[in-house]
Parts: sequence; C-alpha cells; structure tokens
Amino acid sequence: MAAPPDLGPNVIIFTPGTPQSTIQQRVNQVFTQQERSQFGANRYAFLFEPGSYNVNVNVGYYTQVIGLGMSPDNTNINGAVHVEADWFGGNATHNFWRGAENLAVAPTGGNDRWAVSQASAYRRMHLKGNLQLDDGGWSSGGFIADSRIDGQVRSGSQQQWYTRDSQIGSWAGSNWNMVFTGVAGAPASTFPSPPHTTVANTPVIREKPFLYSDSSRNYHVFVPAVRNNARGTTWQSGAPAGTSIPISQFFIVKPGTTAAQINAALAQGQHLLVTPGIYRLNQTIQITRPNTVVLGLGLATFIPENGITAMSVADVDGVKIAGILVDAGATNSNTLVQVGPNGSTANHAANPTSLHDLYIRVGGAGVGRATNSLVINSNNVISDHSWIWRGDHGSGVGWNTNTADVGLIVNGNDVTAYGLFVEHYQKYQTIWNGNRGWTYFYQNEMPYDPPNQAAWMNGATRGYAAYKVGHNVTNHEAWGLGSYCNFNVNRSVVGERAFEVPNVPGVRFHSMVTVSLGGAGTINRIINNTGGPSNPQRNVANLANYP
Repeated sequence: MAAPPDLGPNVIIFTPGTPQSTIQQRVNQVFTQQERSQFGANRYAFLFEPGSYNVNVNVGYYTQVIGLGMSPDNTNINGAVHVEADWFGGNATHNFWRGAENLAVAPTGGNDRWAVSQASAYRRMHLKGNLQLDDGGWSSGGFIADSRIDGQVRSGSQQQWYTRDSQIGSWAGSNWNMVFTGVAGAPASTFPSPPHTTVANTPVIREKPFLYSDSSRNYHVFVPAVRNNARGTTWQSGAPAGTSIPISQFFIVKPGTTAAQINAALAQGQHLLVTPGIYRLNQTIQITRPNTVVLGLGLATFIPENGITAMSVADVDGVKIAGILVDAGATNSNTLVQVGPNGSTANHAANPTSLHDLYIRVGGAGVGRATNSLVINSNNVISDHSWIWRGDHGSGVGWNTNTADVGLIVNGNDVTAYGLFVEHYQKYQTIWNGNRGWTYFYQNEMPYDPPNQAAWMNGATRGYAAYKVGHNVTNHEAWGLGSYCNFNVNRSVVGERAFEVPNVPGVRFHSMVTVSLGGAGTINRIINNTGGPSNPQRNVANLANYP
C-alpha cells in the first residue's frame, strides 16, 4: 500500500484503522479552536479514507470535511457531520467559510443539521436521513450540489437557498428565495407564494474536482466531465464521467510556499493542490496552460500584496479553479481575480473554464481594498458557487476603509452562473456585459454603510443596482434573484432599483424579490421602473417575471 502524500501540517488524514477516540478527540480539538474564529488565521481539512467511522464532526470556521472515495458511499460516517450556531445564540447568519464533501452520513436519530450562510458548500453528500438548514435563529445560506438527501430538507429560517443537481426526499419551508435546478424531488415552481423557483434541468455544468484515494491508497484528483441538461447526481448510477489525474502531476502548495515557486510549477505544466493555509502573494499566480486544475483544501487563502492581481487565467480551454478564498490586501488591487485578458475572444464551448467555491473577501479580517473583485473576460465560463463579499463587519471595515467598487464583472459571452452571492459593494454589485448570460440564483445585499444619500449616487440616480445588464446586451436570462438593503448607518438612504436591464425581448428575469431588512432603508423599484418598493412600511416586494 502506498503512503499518502505529504499534504502539510493542516491536513489530518484518518483511516478506518484510526482509533475512534483518536478521531473524535482531534475533530473536537479543531472545532473548539475554530468555533468562533470567524476571521482567524488557522485552516484545516479532515480527510477520511474509504471505510466506516463512528464519529460526530462539528464543523467550524475554515474547516473542510472530505471523504476520499470515488463515491460518497465509499466513506460512511455513523454519527453526524454538522454545523450549529450555538456560539451565536442560534443565529447562523455568520456561519461562513466551511464545507462538507463526498461523504455518506447516517445521522444519529435520523436528523443532521447544516445551519450555515454563505461560503459553506455541501457537495457530493449522501445524507441517510433529514437535513435541517437552520438552528432556530436567523440564517442566510446556502448551497447544496450533487447530493442525495434520503429524507426531508427543512429550510427553517433560511432567507434563501440554492440546490443543484441533487435528489431529495422532499423539501419543507421557504422565506424569500428558494431555487432548484436539476433536482429530483424539488417542489413545484410557485414563486412568490411560496417563493420556490424550480428549473427541471441545469443547462451546462461541470462538478467540482475532488481528491480521492484508490484501493492501493494512491491519491488522485478526479475532474468530472461537463454535463448538459443535467438532473440528479453524477454518482448514483455508477462511476461519473471524467478524468483522473495522479497526485504526482500536482505541485502541492504548503505553508511557506512562495508565489514564484507556484508560478514555476504552473509553467512546467503541473496542477496545483493548495493545502490549508494563508499565502501572501508578491506576484500574480498565472494560469496559462489549458486544463490546469487549481484545487484548494480547507479554505486555502491567497492574499495579494502591493496592489497586484491574485490570480489571472489566460484565454485557454478547461481551467478549473476550486476551493480558494481570495482576501484583498491593504493596498488597492484593481482586480483580484481575472479570467481571460481584456478582449478575450476564443470559443470554449467544448471545454469551458469553471470556477467552484471561489470566495472573495474585501475587509473583515483586516483592511482590504480592491476596485473589482472578479472579472470574467473569457467566453463560456461556468461559475459554480461564489461568494464575493465586501465585509460589513469584522476588522478593517468602513465606507472609506475597505473600499471596493464592483464585485463581479462579466465581459465574456455565454457565461453561466449558479449560486451567485455578491454583497455590499459600493457601486454596482454585478455588471454583466457579455451576451447570452445565464444566472440561476442570485443573492445580494446592498452596502450597509453609505453615510448619506450624497455619498451613494450614480449620477442623478439614487444608489447603484445590485445587478446591471449592459446596454448592448441582447440576450440574458436569470432565475431567482434577491436583493436586500440594510442601510444601518443612515436609514434614509434609498437604492433606486435592484435590477437594471435593457428593455429588449431577449433579456428576461424570473422570480425577483427585494427586502428592506427590518425596514432599514428603501429599495424603490425591483427592476428598471417596475415593482416595489421595499421600505419600512412594506419590507418585502416580489415580481414573478420581467418583462
């Protein structure tokens, strides 16, 4: 049997032969450290090799729990893999930055809990019971993909949720915006009463690459194939389509690795496996070769220094970036992540670039500044779960401190986004200039902190839209979009509209909601000059279709 690769100090590998007490003690130790560590510096990944385990894994901040089988059913947890909000009095709205992947869980008593908000992916899981998505208090999640939940998913207080390409026994609950694509067992589309939006199939998707161990304990990364008109999981009917890459073809990035070493490995044609840690970059990570895989474990974090771009991708086929948190540095970066240079024109329809669990943060762990967070210039890119966040709490936040204009700019054509969360930017949250764009689920909060209306004006217009489709776009379609305001510094502030689009037949929006959170401010219109307002008198406003 092969020995596992050296994945650095923050990856903890368990085998079925590891004593139960040893496993439980280690996961408890990490949870105790990470339970409240919202902006802490530690990062962890627990890897469970195929087999059965009796363990209760309470998942804290910057912790990822992963099974190493080719199927979730190869790695069985008898007990729980769960997220609670005990530390915050049941309020799960700050339960970010964690994940569970590729496990079968038989929960004690038949029920498990995943009480999370943004950036907490639940992927490729088989839950042999019911799943509760809140902990009795507020909650603002979340994302499930390529999973089977045998019992009922209960959303509880969740404000919004996106579930993709899964199978569920049933779904109970709704609040403002529940979206399903390619989900067997999903409720019917009934937006806005209740606010369920269901699309039968997912048009084009690639699942996130994942690490696995074969019968000889040799490690590989599996890269799933692109699926068209997908529905249900990739794994229930046998081995999924895709390609295995041996770990020997990966440069393993461990704490202390420099940006120069990373770029040298990429230039030699290696892929990247980024182990848990914080990596300060004094040069841009440059992904120039087609089909390159960058897979992060344990919320591996890149921080650009001196105002550089953290990561840039050439206009090539088939790049996969997965499981990376990019944290803006104190010196302003014009762009944090760029996919394709300006003016990219190549057609990548046969082999698109895909972004999975790509999280971007500006402020919160300290002062961060970036004009634009994610810019997609290439065509045919798939964004599969992103949280692009200008911090509204934590360290280094304030209207003139963590300055950030725009969260996402899409200039490429035929770009598709699933589970897109963009929040608190100071101008437009999302600008979509490319043609034939598709978005399935969008969650937004406008900036909390404009000091007054004069500070947040777009020319003569009050504030900036949460999602702007460019004037020259002739074809764009979006399903299940929510934009909320909480102007808690000055409740008299007004955002004129949440969604701003050209009035042409090919631009269509479905299932939109605006919310004035606790009546703190006003969103005057939902889309263009239609719908709304959401204000102190009427917090929630819905619009089923536009036009």
